Amino acid sequence: MRWAHFLSISEDVVAEVYSFAGVGGGLLVLLSACALTCWGRQRRNLADQTRKVAEFKQRMFDHNGGPFLQQHMSSQPGNTFRIFTEVDLAKATNGFADDQIIGRGGHGVVYLGRLEDDTPVAVKKSKMMDERESKEFAREMAILSQINHVNVVKILGCCVEVEVPMLVYEFVPGGTLFEVIHRRNERTTISLEVRLRIATEVAEALAYLHSYASPPILHKDVKTSNILLEKDHRAKISDFEIATVVQGTCGYLDPEYLQTYQFSEKSDVYSFGVVLVELLTRRKPLHLQGPEDERSLAVSFVSLLSQDKLESILDPQVLSEGDAEMLREIAELAGRCLRVTREDRPTMKDVSMALHFLGPSRGHPCVPQHAPEEAESLLNGEQSTGYYSADVASRSLSGKNHAIIEIETGR
Repeated sequence: MRWAHFLSISEDVVAEVYSFAGVGGGLLVLLSACALTCWGRQRRNLADQTRKVAEFKQRMFDHNGGPFLQQHMSSQPGNTFRIFTEVDLAKATNGFADDQIIGRGGHGVVYLGRLEDDTPVAVKKSKMMDERESKEFAREMAILSQINHVNVVKILGCCVEVEVPMLVYEFVPGGTLFEVIHRRNERTTISLEVRLRIATEVAEALAYLHSYASPPILHKDVKTSNILLEKDHRAKISDFEIATVVQGTCGYLDPEYLQTYQFSEKSDVYSFGVVLVELLTRRKPLHLQGPEDERSLAVSFVSLLSQDKLESILDPQVLSEGDAEMLREIAELAGRCLRVTREDRPTMKDVSMALHFLGPSRGHPCVPQHAPEEAESLLNGEQSTGYYSADVASRSLSGKNHAIIEIETGR
């Protein structure tokens, strides 16, 4: 009886085990099915997301003129301009990491990057671009990519598969001219000879853009913070981009532009005049404190020049290194650049020639530094009467544009 009772209990236990096993197996099958369903759904979602991203990038590529740029590049075998992908630039900048930021402004952020061949570059991400800028972007890039001058920051390429195209420039390691001449805590020594060389190089670069490019290119925001320096203080003008409004910087902006809203080569000449005065005085273009008639460096300089009181405004180092006649001639050149009426100002080519004669090699014939090929037209075809801006906030709107005034802060 006991044995039969034991067998009966064992059979019940086995039945319960089988029952639990069946339930567990069913749950396992159900969970596996659910997991497979979720995995499949995630794969489909990921595939859909990947497809949507690819479609968006292609749409932006087409919208920002990618096909036009590709065609242009294929027709220019010697052109090294490159179309980057977003992945390329993210990799170059460590995912656009904050510690890679080397510049920041109202229109965008500049990152230090390194390409696959270890070439250092500056990558600019702009914050916005309107419809007109998008339509003109590819044509602007086709023109700017052909600029070839030792004193102009070279644009290496762009990324057009994003909503707001990114630009890639050569990296210039020496900082800005503004930092060199206005950093009071360090008070870096910069000789008169170096200052005049910088002024001459900037003048040459602007003369090249105005006189040898076809159509002429206007910078529209010439200032010391847009002049970059190599470690040997060789100057390179920068900030060549696209825009629909003129971004003048208070203290540098052509006073006639504020009346007419028309920009010309002579507007760049006025801004250069302010830069030249900064080099001679080591004073900032604006002083918001003090007497009203002394707040504008340009106005104060012209006034003292007319009163023959240059010694009261020139940098002591300049006074000690330069003879009175040469300093007077340079000051008068700056004064001609700062004339209120555009027609009375010289051209940048005239300014470049004058600086060659007034500099350390004064008395020797002036030979422009750009190579012969740089003097050729940047575009094949007839000369246009239109102008192509060189700054992200510096494109004119048929005389209807308004100025965005920024007060220089050193960045």
